[in-house]
Amino acid sequence: MANVRVSTPTENAFSIQDSWDVAMTSLKNRDLDFLRSHEVCRLATSSKDGHPHVVPVIYAMDGSDIIIAIDYGTKKLKNLRENGSVALVVDDYNANQGNAGVMVEGTCEILERGKEYRRLLQLLFDRFEFYRKNPWKEGESPIIKVHPKRIVAW
Repeated sequence: MANVRVSTPTENAFSIQDSWDVAMTSLKNRDLDFLRSHEVCRLATSSKDGHPHVVPVIYAMDGSDIIIAIDYGTKKLKNLRENGSVALVVDDYNANQGNAGVMVEGTCEILERGKEYRRLLQLLFDRFEFYRKNPWKEGESPIIKVHPKRIVAW
């Protein structure tokens, strides 16, 4: 099996005083760089009854959080309102050079209006020309912020 790195909020590779944020930043610089260098992930959500749903979406990074714009009326938004747990994967496949990827499990926050919504919207506009050419305003499309709780990288 390829080299796999796993970290969780309770895992502590440093000392007992280190926080999850410090551990994640210190352990995950390579993984954060990998996430920042990509645009598409596969986002997995689950209904309250446990029915899974996976879709490709574009994303931006906000520190170690993942930012994704979603539409009203979608299965993923319905699932996220019922169950805030998410998983996503970003990966590369290359038969000659090997595979690489990052899988994130976490919780999400749904934002629809307000100062933080506008800040995240600007991050998305800055990252994606498509969004700049097709802008929207508060209340027109929710933004989710995924807070990583567990990361597996290979």
